[in-house]
Amino acid sequence: MTKASIQAVAREAGVSVSTVSRTFAKPDLVLPETRDKVMAAAEKLDYSISRSAAALKSGQSFRIALLASETITTWFNSNIFAGLDSVLRPAGYDTVVYPMRSASERRDFFVDLPVRRNADAVIVSSFNIEPDEVARLKHMHVPIVGINIPSTEGVDAAVSIDDRAATRAAIEHLIALGHRRIAFVGGYRAETNMRYSAEARLQGMLDATDAHPDVEVTHLKVPRGSADETSAALNAVLTAPADITAYCFEDDDLALPVLYRLRQYGRRVPQDLSIIGFDDAGLAPAVGLTTVHQDPFAMGADAGRLAMDAIAGTPIEAAFRQPPTPLMLRETTAPPRA
Repeated sequence: MTKASIQAVAREAGVSVSTVSRTFAKPDLVLPETRDKVMAAAEKLDYSISRSAAALKSGQSFRIALLASETITTWFNSNIFAGLDSVLRPAGYDTVVYPMRSASERRDFFVDLPVRRNADAVIVSSFNIEPDEVARLKHMHVPIVGINIPSTEGVDAAVSIDDRAATRAAIEHLIALGHRRIAFVGGYRAETNMRYSAEARLQGMLDATDAHPDVEVTHLKVPRGSADETSAALNAVLTAPADITAYCFEDDDLALPVLYRLRQYGRRVPQDLSIIGFDDAGLAPAVGLTTVHQDPFAMGADAGRLAMDAIAGTPIEAAFRQPPTPLMLRETTAPPRA
């Protein structure tokens, strides 16, 4: 069967050839209704674009798609990207980042990918994908590798920490110090309709407290991904009941700025209250934050190697890997005041 031309797609969609080209190269510059027409025409005619002569010859695009739950500038995502790039770029692959802010954006990616055919593997970081989205990639023989995903069902390989167990260990440390009123400071991402791996951290806290009937927990909810999430978290701590003596933060992105600003309000850490974070990010060692350690650079590099093995059809030994998450005991936790 003769491959459809870009001119044929343009005629079918009723647009110019340059609009078809722009739809594939820079879809954000094309009106949604025009983009939909072009994509529908391309799918009807089984049209796809290739990256280069090398891609035509090998049948590969030499691109790996990274679906990230937030912007690439976050501590976690930037290190995931750097780890992937350290393995993939020397092997001739580009890593293309697709920030996913909602389930609808995620669905659009999986609808468009069969038409574009511009990724040899898809790496999903920190959130869930649906069975029908997995099926689309399976049909295309595009491997899926997960990094810190809520479920490994349907993926070819994954590198994921145990958020639940790691948080339980952190809470057990606070309980061992003598804390009996503990708050979890975490939040919700409005209007995303996606499940995130970090949501298991709250469950880890509940697991620990279920084993200790004399311990009471409070969930202080703050809006994540908003410009004022730090102020919301700080206000939640400052206005919390006075008998709460320890706070476990969903991640260091919340814990670090709150730790810094508490001093401005005369709240001493750990003399007045204890704080534990999660990630061991950035300045955490320098400021003495007790936190759960994870290594996103190493996870990214590991995921990159798994992706290349899956692309090559190489049998993968230990396709589902769980890196360690040690608790880094530093200066922000201590027994509560008598």
